[in-house]
Amino acid sequence: QVELVQFGGGLVQAGKSLTLSCTASGRPFSRAAMGWFRQAPGKEREFVAGISWTGGRTYYTESVQGRFFISKDDDKNTVYLQMNNLQPEDTAVYYCAADPLAYDDYATPEYPYWGQGTQVTVSS
Repeated sequence: QVELVQFGGGLVQAGKSLTLSCTASGRPFSRAAMGWFRQAPGKEREFVAGISWTGGRTYYTESVQGRFFISKDDDKNTVYLQMNNLQPEDTAVYYCAADPLAYDDYATPEYPYWGQGTQVTVSS
């Protein structure tokens, strides 16, 4: 059974940076397409950033483009989300997700595995 465990998060002032990480444990896969999602209070979960199975493609929702950066270390089965210039509207519970079978860099991953979520709160 694959488990994704998230680290990071917390309270930060607007304009500051924060890094989230997410590590697969249990029966880790050698490689996976991975993504970050977030859910703000009263809103639906939304996609934030993704990185393809090979790591050759990264993509972001428009609101975080240029501020957030996703990366992964396949040797450590870990994905990271570097969040810069955080704004109050970035406040949400952030979730990582993984799809070890999304071999096509341009296919939409199904993300069968999810992390437990971590709170990020940005004060103005």
